[in-house]
Amino acid sequence: MALIDCPSCTKKISDKADTCQHCGFNLGQATDEDIVRKKQLNRFKKLNSIQTQSMIAMLLFVAGFAFMYWGGARQDELHYNIAVLMSVVGFVWYIVNRIRILIIKRFSS
Repeated sequence: MALIDCPSCTKKISDKADTCQHCGFNLGQATDEDIVRKKQLNRFKKLNSIQTQSMIAMLLFVAGFAFMYWGGARQDELHYNIAVLMSVVGFVWYIVNRIRILIIKRFSS
């Protein structure tokens, strides 16, 4: 008896199990095509989630940048420091998400 990844939820289940105890995916009646389709759907959902996070990160960067230059705050004020922090966090978050997308596209089958 070995542990395998469920094609639907990717949690560990027994290779003897007919259904996943976590998500209820029926392995007993699933064809190879169903399993491949489920894996592709999970990959699509993950990429979609990361792209949404990338958009939020980009908006955070733009909002911080706009507030930094058009908000009327001077460099020694708290508002200016918060705007710089928003810009830096948004930019780093965006870059990390783009790298995650690249890794998923490159190494997933």
